[in-house]
Amino acid sequence: MENGTTTSRRTWNFKENEKLVSVSDLTVRSVLNKLYCCIDPADTRPVIPLGHGDPSAFPCFRTTPIAEDAVSDAVRSAKFNCYSSTVGILPARRAVAEYLSQDLPYKLSPDDIYLTIGCGQGIEILFNALSRPNANILLPTPGFPYYEAWGGFTQMEMRHFNLLPEKEWEVDLNAVEFLADENTVAMVIINPGNPCGNVYSEQHLKKVAEMARKLGILVISDEVYAHLTFGSKPFVPMGIFGSIAPVITLGSISKRWIVPGWRLGWLVTNDPNGLLKEHGVIDSIMGYLNISSDPATFIQGAIPQILQETKDDFFSKIVNMLREDADICYERIKDIPCITCPSKPQGSMFVMVQLHLNLLEDIEDDLDFCAKLAREESMIILPGVAVGLKNCLRITFACEPSYLEDGFQRLNAFYQRHAKKQ
Repeated sequence: MENGTTTSRRTWNFKENEKLVSVSDLTVRSVLNKLYCCIDPADTRPVIPLGHGDPSAFPCFRTTPIAEDAVSDAVRSAKFNCYSSTVGILPARRAVAEYLSQDLPYKLSPDDIYLTIGCGQGIEILFNALSRPNANILLPTPGFPYYEAWGGFTQMEMRHFNLLPEKEWEVDLNAVEFLADENTVAMVIINPGNPCGNVYSEQHLKKVAEMARKLGILVISDEVYAHLTFGSKPFVPMGIFGSIAPVITLGSISKRWIVPGWRLGWLVTNDPNGLLKEHGVIDSIMGYLNISSDPATFIQGAIPQILQETKDDFFSKIVNMLREDADICYERIKDIPCITCPSKPQGSMFVMVQLHLNLLEDIEDDLDFCAKLAREESMIILPGVAVGLKNCLRITFACEPSYLEDGFQRLNAFYQRHAKKQ
């Protein structure tokens, strides 16, 4: 029929984007969605969510009222109902530059700051800005799968260097040097570490910068968990070595202020020698920003107040809670024979543990372990395969201590049920 009511004989020219469908399977969100579908709806117990770094649902992790008031003030001022500029509004960029410069040996300019929709958009911008025929990028294993997803989508070749568990997950710099060639554009580090909970020393970061200089590549430093450290090592920004090799820092207010839903991050060029501008990287970043979206203007309007007025006691409270949670997690892991922890977490909200399948029956791999754990115990843990380390687990410890205790009781019960009989 010509009126459009019959379609059986017509050929339609649209179809799925197979690349987009495939790369989206690599994200934490995709894996967690599948695990949540495994939960038994008949189980009336609360779900124990140890799969992702968002403790904002727990009252003890509520953000500071200063941040809430800043957003309210920005909205009520009616000054931020407009479009943002491509790079972000100047007061917000100036505030971020001042905030980050406190930890650097030089002062950042607002022109070094590009505001993004969370740290995730920063990753998106960089992969698109750096992508060119035959280019490759060096990524850590284990790592954050969003880098893998954007590498696949932009068709940039990804080469992987190991993090060394016996050295508190330091970068294997020998592997970095071996993997790099004339088409390598950058290497990625995540500090404090996701998924390992490690914190890099100043000495190690300097070695990373020196290796990057030797190879002629830039360092992308993912510092979304900046200052969330509670071990013997303080947080050191990679940007302090920007004069050795150019560094692009990714950060946000998501984790330190416990507001991941506010979607405000930054991409920062730490490059006193001007190499990124000289080689056109700044132009590429600007080009991508010109065709992408901006963070909500009213959130940008709140940034100066948030960064300048948040009190140290709020940050101390968050870090102390994370320290307590990390201690509980590390100790309870010792009570469950099928998992072991290579090193105690010192930062971020995660710990990586090895899964010993030889001690279990009816468990095929880490994904099967997590799916059955969700079904039987209403508990969510991220399988290591999602972060590049098969037959390991990433456990999030940022939650109410009572949830952690309950979670490890369930995990122990799960182990007892599936333990291989002697």
